Amino acid sequence: MERKQIVQRHHPEFDRLNPLSPLSVGNGEFAFTADLTGLQTFPEQYEVPLGTQSNWGWHFTGGRRRFDWKDAALQPFDTHGRQVGYPMKPGDREGAYQWLRQNPHRLHLGRLAFRFLDESGEELDYGHAGGFRQKLDLWTGVLSSRFTVRGVPVDVTTVCHPDADMLGVKVVSPLVGKGQLQVFIRFPAPDMTNASWSKSVKLDWANDHRHETVLLRQEDGAAWIERTMDEDRYAVRWQWSGGRLEQTGQHEFTLHPEGTGETHVDELAFSVGFAPGTPAAAEVEDITAASARHWEAFWQSGGAISFEGSSDPRAFELERRVVLSQWLCAVHSGGSMPPQETGLMYNSWFGKAHLEMHWWHAAHFALWGRASILRRSMDWYDRILPIARELARMQGYEGARWPKMVGFDGYPCPSPVAPGLIWQQPHPIAMAELCYKAEPTTATLRTLRDIVFESADFMVSYAHWNEETGAFDLGPPLIPAQECHPMDGSVNPPYELEYWRYGLHIAVKWASRMGIRPNPRWAEVAGRMASPPQKDGVYLAHALAPDTFTAKNHDHPSMLCALGVLPGRLIDRETMRRTLKKVKDVWQWETAWGWDFPVCAMTAARLGERDLAVDFLLMDEVKNTYLPNGHNYQRPGLSAYLPGNGGLLAAVAMMACGWEGQEDPGAPGFPSSGWNVQWEGLKPWL
Repeated sequence: MERKQIVQRHHPEFDRLNPLSPLSVGNGEFAFTADLTGLQTFPEQYEVPLGTQSNWGWHFTGGRRRFDWKDAALQPFDTHGRQVGYPMKPGDREGAYQWLRQNPHRLHLGRLAFRFLDESGEELDYGHAGGFRQKLDLWTGVLSSRFTVRGVPVDVTTVCHPDADMLGVKVVSPLVGKGQLQVFIRFPAPDMTNASWSKSVKLDWANDHRHETVLLRQEDGAAWIERTMDEDRYAVRWQWSGGRLEQTGQHEFTLHPEGTGETHVDELAFSVGFAPGTPAAAEVEDITAASARHWEAFWQSGGAISFEGSSDPRAFELERRVVLSQWLCAVHSGGSMPPQETGLMYNSWFGKAHLEMHWWHAAHFALWGRASILRRSMDWYDRILPIARELARMQGYEGARWPKMVGFDGYPCPSPVAPGLIWQQPHPIAMAELCYKAEPTTATLRTLRDIVFESADFMVSYAHWNEETGAFDLGPPLIPAQECHPMDGSVNPPYELEYWRYGLHIAVKWASRMGIRPNPRWAEVAGRMASPPQKDGVYLAHALAPDTFTAKNHDHPSMLCALGVLPGRLIDRETMRRTLKKVKDVWQWETAWGWDFPVCAMTAARLGERDLAVDFLLMDEVKNTYLPNGHNYQRPGLSAYLPGNGGLLAAVAMMACGWEGQEDPGAPGFPSSGWNVQWEGLKPWL
């Protein structure tokens, strides 16, 4: 396949401002989001902050030990005759509740921006800029921005080093030689500005007393800046081709370019590195070359797909979404810990990871032949395993219970919903199995075994034997993946039942592969899970939700995951077919989320409903919007939702090359007419 041609068809190119679609460069651990100038010059023109974020850059307001995760008030829920506590309301500990929700939070590491001046030295605003042309070259990772300031051209290239948290920038403009272009870095205060994450995405440029910025050292063409916020610190290394650095504010430094000779007077090159220790250093040319090598290798490896030659008018748009989603997930979701929904762009839910979303962010990497990227974040579970064990023990369970909403440290977060979710529990098992399929070695089994086995130990401890039905129940208390159901009134949601069966079955297989005796309860519980509840010939959200398709037909139609995302061994196919069509007819799609559309497509594909699979995948709904920059738009303030991108990639891989038992090179999830599907390097789904 002509992979380069496929990718080049979909380079994002802008000739005007799109407030919802800033472009990012990054490497999975660090990302920088730019405006039309290639830096963060006019952030006020965009709906969300233009972030500079990393996987190591976190902050605890008031210090790391202000509250412990066990300080949250616990609400008791009757659990088959015993009381189990969950931190779902502030109770009499409002301070602890709010602090633990907001801390740790991910930092904006610094705003890097241009300052344009007129002949008298007055600063020019956005209204003086124009003629914008911006292009993100996906094949090389280089962002090129061209524009004018009062008619004077400015050319900017912005690139991120693939192996370091470092930007390289090159500027060519007569404004450089005239002294009418400066570059500055400004650091915001570190605290959250509101108890509601959606109201705290705005950065705090006041409260200078809450942090410290110190120029540690400066020499010819380089400077080292140290940032201190309570107990948290990081450093910035800035080096440049010619000019002088001046401190222009308590938390601001400005680079004044100076001519470097007759042939280079209009050019400025600089790099900026960020790190918790000593930032790396490199020349811009070296960063650019490293980026080009990295991204070419990324695109040339793993899977690729083309819809060229399809007569369906939606084919080009689907191909665009697929290409851009691969880029975005590698940049924002391909790092060493589970990402937040908005990746490394800006903070959603205080920058914390939602572990029930980790599958949607990262499972597709394995299907696209890039399991090594998924593997990067799996070691994080091993690091937080002691916390997960303690959470299970505190609630009277065995094994390890994975929390839902966490910072880098993995501690549970109080929330009205998060503590009650359980569907994140089998995720590490499913993702470990994907890693093993990609690298079926003893080393893979040995490295990930504790994650698999202790996840399974909790699952059998959590399941409750129902004497009346002769089966194992899930809940109450629990909140299903469809979060609009009550904690103490939900039992046996179909997706969770099937996921329990699947996860425990995989745990047994892992023990067999390692030649060790499995916990006998794994197979016992897996083989005797309750039947997924149904009524009037369709599956319900859970056994106590007869109003699933009337009063509760909003949020996630998660019962569909039981046959689609999962192989559906507990599922009757015709009942699920009716359920899928009922969802299509009556669901309130404006309340759904971006990954719900791929779920529906995967379910349709397994049922042989090929036309319906594509219709779901490309359904014309707001929550299924993919912006010009490729991000899955949800609503104002949440214009980037990477689980939608990851879900799209999982669904397309499955629809193209099939799933276990239906491994069909003829694209079993796409209609036989109207679609020309060419692919290579993809892996079949479960």
